[in-house]
Amino acid sequence: MDDGVAAMLRTLDDAFPAVEQMSAEAARAAVAARRQPVTNADDAVAEDRVLRLAGGPVDARIYRPHGAADERRAGVVFCHGGGFVLCDIESHDGFCRAMARHTDSVVVSVGYRRAPEHRAPAAAEDAYEAFTWAVASATLLGIDAHRIAVAGDSAGGNLAAVVAILCRERGTPRPAGQVLLYPVIDPSCDTESQRSRATGCFTTRAALQWYWHQYLGGDTVPDPAYLVAPARAESLAGLPPAVVVTATLDPLHSEGVAYAGRLRAAGTPVLHRDFRGLFHGFLTMMPFPPAIAARDLLWSDMRELLSADAARGAS
Repeated sequence: MDDGVAAMLRTLDDAFPAVEQMSAEAARAAVAARRQPVTNADDAVAEDRVLRLAGGPVDARIYRPHGAADERRAGVVFCHGGGFVLCDIESHDGFCRAMARHTDSVVVSVGYRRAPEHRAPAAAEDAYEAFTWAVASATLLGIDAHRIAVAGDSAGGNLAAVVAILCRERGTPRPAGQVLLYPVIDPSCDTESQRSRATGCFTTRAALQWYWHQYLGGDTVPDPAYLVAPARAESLAGLPPAVVVTATLDPLHSEGVAYAGRLRAAGTPVLHRDFRGLFHGFLTMMPFPPAIAARDLLWSDMRELLSADAARGAS
C-alpha cells in the first residue's frame, strides 16, 4: 500500500464514526460535521429546484457549466452515495460542480428519499422518476434528450444501475450511459472483498450491513429483486453502455468487478477502471492526489460516453 494512501486511511478510520452503533439521525449529524467547505464553487452555476414525484417532493440541484454551448449539452442525472441513509445534495456539491465543468454537461443532482424513514425501493423509484423528468424536461434544461446519462457513487451507483434496468423493464427512454462509481450491488455482503477488507479500509463490512438493514428494514429483498440488487436481474442485456469504477481496497470491490463482467457478458459496452491500491469513496476526497488523477480519467470517459458520436452509435 502506498504510504500516502495508508496515511489517508488511518486518518479516515480514526475520524469516521462507527455508524452501525448509531441511529440514522445521529450518524447523519456526525458525518455532516466532518464536511469540508466547497472550494470549487466557480466551476458551475447551480440552481435549486423541487421535483414533484409520486412519492412526494424531492430536492434537486441543477449544475450548468459556464459559457454558451453551440448546441444542446449532454446531461447527467446524479445520485449521491451514503449507504441510502447518509449524505445529500450538499455533501456532493463540489463533486457535481466539477463534473459539470469537466464533462461540459448539465448535472441534475437528486436528493432522493433516504432510509430508514423511507424503505426500499423508495430511493430507486425517486431516481427513476428524476431521470424520466430530466428526459421530459430536456428542452427546459437545455440538454439533448438522447444524451442523458445516469450516474452515482456507492449507494448512488446502485440507484444508477437500477434506473438503467427499470427503463428497460418499463419501456421508457433509456439513459445514454450508466456511470457506476464503486457501486453497492447486492445486500448479501458475503463476497471475497467483503471478507478480506472487512475492516481497516475506511468503509467496513459492518457499516455496509447496517446500511442495507436501514434500507431494507430487515433481510427481505423486494420483488422484483433488481429494484435493490441489480446483480439479481435475470438478464443484463439491452442496457446502456457503462463506465464502472472500482477500487481494490474497497469491500465492494468484488461485486463491482463481477457486475462489470456480467454487463460485458450480456453484450453491454463496458469501460471498467479498476484502481489498484485505492479505497471506497476516494473520488470525492479532494485534494487527495490519486483522486485528482482518477477524476481526470473519469471526466474523459464521461465526455466520450456522452458525445454526440456515441449517442448516434447507440441509437
